[in-house]
Amino acid sequence: MTTIFSFFILFTCYFMSVQGRVMSSEESHIMLPSQNLQSLTHLHFYFHDILDGEKATTLKIITPPSESSHGPFGATYIIDNPLTKEQNLSSKLIGRAQGTYALASQQGDFAFKMDINFVFIEGRYKGSTLTMLGRNVIMDEVREMPIVGGTGEFRFARGYALAKTVLYNSTSGNAIEEFNITIFHF
Repeated sequence: MTTIFSFFILFTCYFMSVQGRVMSSEESHIMLPSQNLQSLTHLHFYFHDILDGEKATTLKIITPPSESSHGPFGATYIIDNPLTKEQNLSSKLIGRAQGTYALASQQGDFAFKMDINFVFIEGRYKGSTLTMLGRNVIMDEVREMPIVGGTGEFRFARGYALAKTVLYNSTSGNAIEEFNITIFHF
């Protein structure tokens, strides 16, 4: 017991001595992030949710039982949606939104649980991703969801996404969402 306790104390002291600074090559080959290296980035693009036609980019993968008293609660979709620079779908493609969303509210406020990776395929951020995970109350004019991580240029990303519906077709279910994302990253 004493040996385990001693090891724990030594490990804790070592970790505390290197936290917040770059470790020497003798200590490790890993560098800890510094607050001075953070960047603040704002991204703006359009998300095209296409549920109908030959080129649908959103597919329902779980349909709740029709006799459910909870309406569409539990309906789940998988997406590979285009991200464009302008509102028009034919404008410059800058990436894809890949992930899932599900109707997670029984109260009628139509709140989706979103888990989406924004995969950038163009420009400075080509090959980088951002991960959004959160609650999207689609009836609200502007919705805020957290950005919880990223890769490439967006490594260690954290921040928020603001989504606003700019076009919705109640017949097809197709929608265009405007996204404004603000993140800190290294």
